[in-house]
Amino acid sequence: MSASTIQPARVLRVVPDSIAAEMGFDQGDAIISINGMAPRDLIDYQFFCADEYLELEVLDGKGKTHHLEIEKDYDEDLGLEFENALFDGLIQCNNRCPFCFIDQQPPGKRKTLYLKDDDYRLSFLYGSYLTLTNLPEREWQRISQMRLSPLFVSVHATEPDIRRQLLKNERAGEIVNQLQWFADNRLQIHAQVVVCPGINDGIHLERTLRTLAKFHQSELPAVISAAVVPVGLTRFRPNLDELSPVSPAKAQEVVAQVQALQTEFQAAFGTNFAWLADEWFLIAREELPPESHYEDYPQIGNGVGSIRQFIRDFLATANEVLPERIDQSLAFTWVVGNAVEQAFEPLVNRLNAVENLTIKLAALNSDYWGQEITVTGLLTGQDLIDKLSGQEFGDGILLPTVMLKHDEAKFLDDMTVPEVAIALRTPIYQIENIVALMEHCLKFGQKQ
Repeated sequence: MSASTIQPARVLRVVPDSIAAEMGFDQGDAIISINGMAPRDLIDYQFFCADEYLELEVLDGKGKTHHLEIEKDYDEDLGLEFENALFDGLIQCNNRCPFCFIDQQPPGKRKTLYLKDDDYRLSFLYGSYLTLTNLPEREWQRISQMRLSPLFVSVHATEPDIRRQLLKNERAGEIVNQLQWFADNRLQIHAQVVVCPGINDGIHLERTLRTLAKFHQSELPAVISAAVVPVGLTRFRPNLDELSPVSPAKAQEVVAQVQALQTEFQAAFGTNFAWLADEWFLIAREELPPESHYEDYPQIGNGVGSIRQFIRDFLATANEVLPERIDQSLAFTWVVGNAVEQAFEPLVNRLNAVENLTIKLAALNSDYWGQEITVTGLLTGQDLIDKLSGQEFGDGILLPTVMLKHDEAKFLDDMTVPEVAIALRTPIYQIENIVALMEHCLKFGQKQ
């Protein structure tokens, strides 16, 4: 990455009572260099700022340059948060995977929906998945030198020809050698396998998981865990004939196949190692494994055990905060994806055990994406309007914010929450988490 592509690290927030606050930093200021070096990303910033003595070159919001000297304890944080973790731009994907969700969206929506992240730095910082097909030697060296581990790698298949077919990239066939590189450098990854029926399932899935398991056989395993995820398809995908959706029968087959391998891995390693995303059980219409099955939730980011964890936390919180009754009668409609309809029934029953509180679950699929089974995060504003228009919602809709842009009340189809509320003629309350859901019900249910 050339120095000319590195932009100053622009400050989004200054933590109160921090070193940066004492030095007079403001939102909009930007760090040009630290001890003479320009940080290219948040990793560099954190590494450079670990020193006890810092010389900073800072550009303020008015365009004036300042030179600051700071003495602090080793590893003491300055108290700055930035607009972006990358100061030299996103490393984008160079694959053409037919199952890529980015390519399965309609045109004309907000630009950020079409950014193809395949950046190892975001993988290290935030757990996003990358394919390793776009890294020049200098980036491999940086990963090794800075000990950027664990990373999260989309493997999909370890057989070279099949991985090339899936990623549409000749470099995709190097994956086993790359796994060996992680082992040789004593670095680690979490692996992901998106199963596409007819391509990398069956014997190919078994070969992939067994190959990945070989890299688990050491004191410091190169592959810590592997998640098996069903392919998600939408009606907007470019080639409708290349991929097939996961049917209930296929889901049942994969569940049985992976569970048999889990038994082997448990005997060999003392861990299941390979994990099935919750969606497999929902599509197969099978009971989710018990909470004890998920060990320390190594693949929670892939939806492995997320429903069990949510149910556990929900019921524990309910027992702590929910009263036997509320003062006035309340009724809400809780909107979720129909993938969790059956799993959430006990939660709705627990809420409805509170006298004067009535919660109705509206479990929807997405016609917008053309899916029969839909997770909550993929529901769009248009789906809510199409599915719920003309219905009674009681005192309003409880809307999980997982459906929305992280910093704006906007769905994946670019509709806003106020627009949907007007169309449905009801208040919509954005619910960030379990506690917020319950507190919302209790606040409205108290005497005014």
